[in-house]
Amino acid sequence: MPFTFSNDHLMSDDEFCLLRDCIYGHCGIYFDSDSKYILEKRLSKRLTDLNLLSYYDYYHYLKYNRNKDQELMDIMDVLTTNETYFFRESFQLKAFTDEIIPELIKVKGSHGSRSLRIWSAGCSTGEEPYTIAMLLTGILELRGWNIEIIGTDISQRVLQHARRGVYGKSSFRATEEHYLREFFVPQEDGFRVSDSIRKLVTISHLNLFDNGRMTMLGKMDIIFCRNVIIYFDQAAKKQVVESFHNALYDGGFLLLGHSESLMNLTTNFTLRHFKNDMIYQKPDRIFSGGPK
Repeated sequence: MPFTFSNDHLMSDDEFCLLRDCIYGHCGIYFDSDSKYILEKRLSKRLTDLNLLSYYDYYHYLKYNRNKDQELMDIMDVLTTNETYFFRESFQLKAFTDEIIPELIKVKGSHGSRSLRIWSAGCSTGEEPYTIAMLLTGILELRGWNIEIIGTDISQRVLQHARRGVYGKSSFRATEEHYLREFFVPQEDGFRVSDSIRKLVTISHLNLFDNGRMTMLGKMDIIFCRNVIIYFDQAAKKQVVESFHNALYDGGFLLLGHSESLMNLTTNFTLRHFKNDMIYQKPDRIFSGGPK
């Protein structure tokens, strides 16, 4: 008689510790002991799909199976929350367009540079990098500049959505009507981001704990990493923030979510008090002249 699998797999404390540490080692996402039921619930279907009898068997699969890398990549879709929308956190975006960008234009212009590189780390389904592109398109002083916006995420599922660039009603809860008219094309299943905006944005898969891939991105003028490091413990946060520091030009900016802070993580950034928001900046080393 064939064995009937249940979706109600029970996870022991030992299994929880093994899986938690395995996931943490892969991507830095940390589940404390109070989150055991979340891990149990979210991974239960994987046991059923793979015909595994226990979470220990699943741990063994993640460690030793030839498909372990693909499985670790796939479960990022069920372990992470990807709630986002266009023009999120308007005060911060106002500081970005009205204060940070003019400052960078002045500094970079003094060195004869007309290029701007911006990284949306943890871009989810793409609303953030496309929002950045729309905002920059409206700044006349950037006409003729070489603008590169890179959106990355660890979840392949959300990246497929971002590359397709088609969005439904929930993504536009903070979008003014004129942006919808100017930068989107209506179609049966929603609104598609216009080609003029899409060409400014590159969407790529990236694990923030893959130091080799992080280095390959090159230097950035601005990094958006909003509502991402909240998933990490203190040690993982420090590692990622250090990587951001290394990735930024001197004088570059790091924009976090409003619930996030670098307090007790690093002293390598200065907290700038702009009119519209407070933004972290990598100090400009003496004689460096700021971002190039």
